Amino acid sequence: MAVTLDGPRVAAKSTAPEQLVVFLHGYGANGNDLIAIGKQWRNLMPGAAFVSPNAPEPCAQAPGGRQWFRLTVRDPSERWTGVNKARLVLDAFLDAELDRHGLDDSKLALVGFSQGTMLALHAGLRRARAPAGILGYSGELVAPAEHRDQVIARVPAGKPPPILLIHGSQDDVIPAEALFLSAAELAEAKIPCQWHLSIGLGHGIDGEGLVHGGLFLAKCFGLKQGPGAATRL
Repeated sequence: MAVTLDGPRVAAKSTAPEQLVVFLHGYGANGNDLIAIGKQWRNLMPGAAFVSPNAPEPCAQAPGGRQWFRLTVRDPSERWTGVNKARLVLDAFLDAELDRHGLDDSKLALVGFSQGTMLALHAGLRRARAPAGILGYSGELVAPAEHRDQVIARVPAGKPPPILLIHGSQDDVIPAEALFLSAAELAEAKIPCQWHLSIGLGHGIDGEGLVHGGLFLAKCFGLKQGPGAATRL
């Protein structure tokens, strides 16, 4: 039986959504963990609809939580296997959501946290058409050496999407070094990547990161911030 994703939503301020922002939560959380960010970004992107699907699998390590794929220390290939499997489920959800709103990938942004960032980068760089942008908090690019030739699949139609990675300098779950390694891997594949290091922050998202992320997405969607409202570039 096919897996169907769903989760909490924040509607666009405008009648018909002009953009779609999809949040991908971290390991052991659920869609409720990130959806409140959509409420904070509505003034920056009044035409955007926000959705935060619950990952397809229950998480044994967090009762009531969900996971995009399992995480242990025993299987070094599980992240690569996991992002490839989860990508299929996520792509079906993205296609359905875009179709429902009458939008295409040029109006789509993926926002991940931790494990969700791994999936956002993996899936976003493999869409048939590049999304408007990929924003990743406290995560990393899954790039095992034995699959290096498959790590980056260039977007067939045009250039890769803009990417912004944000990480806490004191992250003790996914060390800040992952930010720089991911940026280097992307650069090696000729995919430009912006990054921001939040000094003193652990494994989380701070106010500074939310501001940087929101402004990045608004720019990806071709919006600029006028006095009191977003305007189209």
